[in-house]
Amino acid sequence: MKRLIALTLATLGISLAAQAQWIVYDPTMNMQQIMAQAQNIAKYIEMIQNQVQQIRTLTDQLNEFKHYESLFGDPKAVVLTTVQPLVADLRKTELGQTLTALEGAVNAGQAMLYDANGLFSSIGTTFTTPNGATVTRREAPYLPVAAVQKTTDNFLSVSTDATARRIALKEEIARTTTALKNATTDAEVQKLSGVLIGLSSALNNTDYEINQATASALVQDVANRNDAQRQIEAKKEQQHAEFTEAVQKYGQTFRLMNAPTAFPTP
Repeated sequence: MKRLIALTLATLGISLAAQAQWIVYDPTMNMQQIMAQAQNIAKYIEMIQNQVQQIRTLTDQLNEFKHYESLFGDPKAVVLTTVQPLVADLRKTELGQTLTALEGAVNAGQAMLYDANGLFSSIGTTFTTPNGATVTRREAPYLPVAAVQKTTDNFLSVSTDATARRIALKEEIARTTTALKNATTDAEVQKLSGVLIGLSSALNNTDYEINQATASALVQDVANRNDAQRQIEAKKEQQHAEFTEAVQKYGQTFRLMNAPTAFPTP
């Protein structure tokens, strides 16, 4: 009986303890949870405010860029029609040849037939003697002449090409200058100024090409004159040596009598 009563009391105590856990309320713990949640919410609000401020800053920067673009223009949107003629001129192969190339292409036969488009008379590769014999001209003496003719033709070719290019480049410079005068944005002004500098450089380059062709002709002419003088000096030296040798041979062949002639006595 005592065991039954004790078991009943124990069971009742456990049941009352369990019921007490469900109805316990801790105000301090609850307040801490509320404060923690409020702090989290405050941090979240601060983060949102920072993001809003960043968005405003980016918006201001974008507006500033748009304002800059409205004042100075968009370089990518500026398309210039004068760029292509400049690029085409810069990529064009120069007609002028070096003096080495010109000297390597000389042809004595062409020098004999050269008439400068009717300005001179061709001498031909052969000639006829008074007796009717046909003689072929020697090529060696005409090689220096052929070299000068080559450099002359090179100068005329370069000069003709440079004159045509100068006319075209001046027209492009005039167009670019007019476009620069009517430019409305800084980007357009900058691009047009760059093209104008390039066109001016290309125009000056035509003078350099003409000067180079002129120098080639002058240098070849000087070389020919120098060679002619060399041939004269060589001929004089050879003639002097031949004359000295002839006099010595003559002295050995025909000795002068340096003793009186003895006549036989009767």
